[in-house]
This record gives sequence, C-alpha cells and structure tokens, in this order.
Amino acid sequence: MSKAPIIGAMRNVNDPAAFNHRTIEANGLAIHYVEEGAGPLVILLHGFPYTWFEWRHQIAALSEAGFRVVAPDIRGFGESGKPDPVEDYTLLHSAGDVVALLAALDEPGALLVGHDLGAWIAAYAARLRPDLFPALALISTVVGPREAQRPSTGWAALEAQFGGKSHHHYFQQPGLAEAQLDADITKSLRGIHFAISGQATGAQRWRLFVRPGETVLDVLPDPGFTPSWLGEEAFGEYVRQYSKAGFVAPLAHYRCRDRNWDLTAALAGQPVTQPAMFIGGAADPVMDLMHPLYDAMEETYPGLVSKTLLENVGHSAPEEAPEAVSNALVAFCTAYGLKH
Repeated sequence: MSKAPIIGAMRNVNDPAAFNHRTIEANGLAIHYVEEGAGPLVILLHGFPYTWFEWRHQIAALSEAGFRVVAPDIRGFGESGKPDPVEDYTLLHSAGDVVALLAALDEPGALLVGHDLGAWIAAYAARLRPDLFPALALISTVVGPREAQRPSTGWAALEAQFGGKSHHHYFQQPGLAEAQLDADITKSLRGIHFAISGQATGAQRWRLFVRPGETVLDVLPDPGFTPSWLGEEAFGEYVRQYSKAGFVAPLAHYRCRDRNWDLTAALAGQPVTQPAMFIGGAADPVMDLMHPLYDAMEETYPGLVSKTLLENVGHSAPEEAPEAVSNALVAFCTAYGLKH
C-alpha cells in the first residue's frame, strides 16, 4: 500500500472525504476502513451507534505522533458488509475480522483500542490472540471477566432491582427496536448521542431500563438540537450512514449476547495480561451500573497501567473530550505499541 498522507494537512477532520478509505475482503465479508499515517500499527474499533468516524480526532493525533492508524467499520456498520444471519455477529466473528484485517495490512501485530462494542471486541481479541495484540486500550466501556451466568439471566436480576428492561434485553426481539429507531433516523441518533453524553441532565439523561409501555426512544429522548460537542457537520455524517441501512445489522451484535457467552466458556477466569488502560466519562450513564467493574479492573487486567474518569464527560468520550482521549492514547501507544 502507498504511504498515507499526514493527516495534519487536513483542513477539516469532520469531512469523511478527507481521509484515506480502503476496503478488503475478510472472512468472506467486505471490511471498510480508514487509514492514515506510518509507523507502528494502532487499530481503533468503534462502538454503537457510531462508525469509524467517531475516531476522527484520534486518527489525527495518533498519525501525527508517528503511528499507522487504521479504523474499520465493524461488520454490520457503515460501509462494511452486513450479513443477514444474526449468528454471524458474535464476538468471535468480529475478533476474527480484526485478525484478518491485520493479515491484510501485512503487519505482525497492533495495539488495540476499543470503545463501547469495540471495547468488547478488542478485549476478546486480546484474550484470544495475545501474540498479535500486545496492548489494549478501553474507552468508556469496562469489559469485565466472562460472566458467571448467561447474560439474559443477569439482566433478569438487574431488572428485578431497577424495574423495566435493560437495553440489552429490549434489543433482543427482532424487528422491535430497529422499527422504532429507523422511523426517524435523525431524531433517534440525536436522542442517543445527547442522552448518553455529559451534556444531558435530569430527564434528558439516558435511563438504562425501558419501563412497561415505553419504547427505547422514551429513555433516549430527542432534545431537538444537536449536541454542542458533536456539531451539525459531524452529526450529518452519522445520519447519512445510518440512513442507508438502518439499525437492524448493528443491533444483531446485541442479539448474540447469550451466544457469545456460550461460545467463550474456555475463557472463563482468564485475565487480560497485556498492558492495558481505561479512560471514560464520570458523567456516563453506563457508569451507574459499571462502577463495580471499574473498581475491580486490576483483577481482570493485571497489566492495567491507568484508569481515568473525565469529569462532565459522558459515554462518547472520543468525541466529547477528544483532546484528553487523544493525549492519553498517544502516551499509551508510545509506551506500549509495537516498535518498528
């Protein structure tokens, strides 16, 4: 592949056309990715409901710091392939895509960075292939050890405590959540991005449990404006991407939660021994439930180097606090990435 231009020459990182776009075939599936810079490889894995585009600020910072940065659309998202069978969206499939991407890039390994769903994929890829992924950075989502019981059993216990259905449980019924979210892509994405952010307060903040008689949109209310930290131009790119195929394929990842548990029994009790870091938002609604996992990260990640919660930042840390996240990743990748 030809050497990518330095991203610092870009006028506007909110313009997706300013990046180098490529596509490979991996495991019989088209995987679209953006690539910038030259040097040790860093792979950035996005979350839900994002695409590679959520990493635009970090792509700039890492490539300018001397790294080859690759940010794929995870299967089911953006410009990547979207297989029909739900069972094709397990963590093993997604981790396999990352391994195939690494081979296509002709690299011996990569430092993995994952946010939200991407954090799950990165953590499992690191568990499965420590020979390929020497270090791991988790953003906003603490991925704990393999649960002691099937996720659906765990949801029932939480729901008995808090009332309503957790979003993981709510997303299980095919055709339900996607119909609600696809009805007005703009309002749905605006509500999600705002409600999970540090900008939301009170009734506008995401409630993690959908009560009887409510839809998922009731717990992710549309504020009627684009979050200030995101901006109209960047938000328009998310609307453009999700308007193409909607939410059905991205939601398939959630519908594999129990299947993932069934398939990963061999990983029970296995820690992630590579150097690891975590950075997230203190105002993230998910932290309301995730704090016990955050407090116990050193047990699951004995190589944990640092963990940080940013004040007034919600779940979209790479976009809400781009400078803080970028600086943390540059420092971590410099210390623990593969050396050329």
